This record gives sequence, C-alpha cells and structure tokens, in this order.
Amino acid sequence: MNPFHIPTGAELLRNPFLIGIMLIAAIVLGYAMALGGFITAAVVIAIPILFYSFYRLILKPEIGLTFALIINFFIIGISRYVPLKLGYLMDITLISTYIAMFFHYFDKKLDLRPINNDLTYLALVWFIYVFLEMFNPEALNKTAWFASMRGIGLYMILVIPLVQLLYNQPKHLDRFLKIWAVISIIASAKAWIQLNIGVDPWEQKWLDDFGAVTHILWGNLRAFSFFSDAGQFGAAQGQIGIVAMIMFFYEKRWKQRLFWLVVFIAGYYGMSSSGTRGAIFVPFAGGALYLIIRKNLRVIIIGAIFLIFIYSFFRYTTIGNSSYQIYRMRSAFAMEDDASFQVRLKNQAIFESYLKTRPFGGGIGHAGSRAITYTGETFLSGVATDSWFVLIWAEAGIIGLYLHLLVLGWFTGKGLYISMFQIKNKDLEVKTAALLCGVFGILVASYGNAVLGQFPTGLLVYTSMAYVFMAPSLDKQLSDTTDKIQTQIS
Repeated sequence: MNPFHIPTGAELLRNPFLIGIMLIAAIVLGYAMALGGFITAAVVIAIPILFYSFYRLILKPEIGLTFALIINFFIIGISRYVPLKLGYLMDITLISTYIAMFFHYFDKKLDLRPINNDLTYLALVWFIYVFLEMFNPEALNKTAWFASMRGIGLYMILVIPLVQLLYNQPKHLDRFLKIWAVISIIASAKAWIQLNIGVDPWEQKWLDDFGAVTHILWGNLRAFSFFSDAGQFGAAQGQIGIVAMIMFFYEKRWKQRLFWLVVFIAGYYGMSSSGTRGAIFVPFAGGALYLIIRKNLRVIIIGAIFLIFIYSFFRYTTIGNSSYQIYRMRSAFAMEDDASFQVRLKNQAIFESYLKTRPFGGGIGHAGSRAITYTGETFLSGVATDSWFVLIWAEAGIIGLYLHLLVLGWFTGKGLYISMFQIKNKDLEVKTAALLCGVFGILVASYGNAVLGQFPTGLLVYTSMAYVFMAPSLDKQLSDTTDKIQTQIS
C-alpha cells in the first residue's frame, strides 16, 4: 500500500468489521427508539459520546474547565428552550474534571503547590461553614440546603483549586479573558435583538409565565439576553465592561485595543439595556478601586473628577430621561426617594428582629421567594432578601455573614497588595488589576442584588479571584521565559 495515500471515507467503509459495527449500532438504535421513543434513542446515542468525551477529558483535564466557563453563560437561558433542569450540568462538569484529573495524574506527580495559599484555605473554611449549616436546627428542608449551597459555597471551593491546578499559565489567563469577552459581545448583541426586533416565542412564553412582572416595567422591556434575568445580565456586562475599559487604556497593540474597545462598548450597552439600577455600581466601584491601584496622583485626580461628573450627571440632571434605560439608571442615584429601597430597609429591619436569637440564621436555601419551592410559605420565604449579603445574613446568620465578609475582604485587601506591589510584568499587572476591579464592582453591586452566587457571575468571580492570587506565580513564569529568551540570544 502506498504509505503516502490517505484512505477516503468510501474506502474505510469497505472494511467488513466497520460495516458490522455500524449495522449493530443501527439495529440497537432502532430497537431503542421503537421501545422507548426519541428520549431513549437520544440516551443510547449520548452514551458513547459521553464515554469518548470523558476519555478526552482524562487526556487533557483543562478541557473540562474550558467547557465549564463556556456553558456557565448559557446554562440557565437554555432552559427556556429545553424543558430540562440543566443546573446540575455544572456540578457534573466540575466533579468530572476532578475525576479526570485524578486519572490523568495517576502515574504522575501532580504539583499541589499552586493551591497552597490563603485564598484556597479561606474558600475551604467558608464551604465547611456552609456544609455545617445543613445541621442548623432552624432548617426545615435538606433539599433546600442542597439546591442553594452550591452557588453559595460549593462552586467557590471547586473552581478556585481547579483554576490554580489546570489553568495556571499566562496563556490560560488570556484564554479565559477571550472566552469571557467574546461571549459577552454575543450576549449584548442578543439584548439588542430583544429590544429592537423583539423576543423569540420561547422568551415570550417565559415573560408570559412569570418574567414580565420584573422585566416589563411601564411598557418597557428590560433586556435579559440568554441570562437568567436582567439583573444578572446587567451585573455581568458591567463587570466585563470595567475589565475591558482597563484593558483598552493600556493595550499597546492596535488590534487588541480595538477588540477591547468593542468589548467595552458591548458591555456597557448590555448593562444599560438591562435596566438594572444596581449594575451601574459595578463600573463605579471598580473604577474607583482602579484609581487607588494606579498610585498616580494625576490619574487619581482626573479619574475622581470624571467619576464626580458622571455621578452629577445622573444625580442632578434630567438629561436623557426620554431614554428609559438612562432614566432607570438615574433612579439608582436617588435611592432615598425610591419606594422599593424603602421596602428593602423595612425588610432588613424585619430580618434584624428575627435573627437576634438566631446567630446561625434560618438555614441555607430557606430565605426569599426561591425557598417556597422547598419549604412552602414560611416566615423567611415571605420576606424578600433582594441583596446577596442580606440573603447570607438571613440564611447563615450574623456569624456566617461576618465570615463571608472576612473571606471577601481578605481577598480584596491582599488582591490590592498583589496588584500594586508584587507584579513586575506590565501586561500582567493590567490584567490582574482589571480582574480585581471587576470582582470588587460585583461585590459592591451585590449589596443591591443577589448576583454573586448566580450563573454566570459566580464562576467569573471565582476564576478572577484565583488569577489575582496566582499573579505572582504567573509573573515569575513570564520573567523566566524572558530570561531564557535573552540567554538564547546572547
């Protein structure tokens, strides 16, 4: 046989063994469809695909983390089109990646030094506390705990070590940023379609069933793209917006700078089109933190003037009120006059009275309207939490809230130190600062909305946290590479 000849598909089909395999597969598939219908046939088809996917995952476990980052954006929105609960797909993906990593390194030595840091330990302490909340005597339903603890504590302890072990090179950081940026552009394009062309039939059904109560206000649609809701969409786009803005200002390559400009515009368009008032505090808080990171008095003064100008525009003028999106954002700067803000304060006063004798809270998954599914009508499920931190306070108690704030505060404080004093590579310094500012913006916005533990914001925040704490290691890798290149040249 000619060694340079590449067999065609037709030639491969001459193999009687392959023909036999295909014939058997066709018979099995036909029998499965006749016996159990389309769903059974789909399961039969999926089994070999899943086995092959897991085989590929064992060969290269980082594929699992890449897949998790991508589906993170779509996992809730897909449920509008497919009548399946896909939330557990993230759990399966992350746990499968750990199992694949175990087999991949079964006969190799896995370097565990990247996870030997205070961020991992703090995430572990927080998860242990969340786990122990399962035994909270106030908790009525274990299923409610399991459904809610994943976003509150489990994903944090699963994602951070995975990033540190599998995505621990500068190229991985670039991949993460590109995945995030590209999908965010697509998300804002989808929001534009919803506002200017209209929602599709499946989205309309979602609005008709229950979404319209919060997503059509005064006849105006709050864009939600393919996210779970407008609040989540607005916060996520605000986060990528501040990241892109920082990258744009300090990117030297014009193609990359143009790319980040597009991401920046798309991010802030998406944020404004969501009509989510709290989302505007993501770029405000992130931008203010970046002024501190810069350590440049001139930049601080110019930036402060710019922030004051933007605040004054929204707070003291009525310019642009003909646009519902601008009017909606403007109301965030006059919360003392907002009826819904006053209701939130009253609800917090109710929680304060209830939690005085419950330092461990009322149980994970037991507060707010989402708890009704598991606990029915109870005191906690009848009072809206709204804020992420109020949610933690109500479910995990004042002890849990303090512990949670300690973890987030430690990350922010040490992240500032790392970004300001430990990174020598200018490109990496900018990326680290951008990620830190994006996370800080989400933390501030989480006071108004429970966005932190939801898809896709949760995984984006935890991945960003991991990279901020990995920055010194990445900086050393870049320095060693530069030294090696210079040695080869000399």
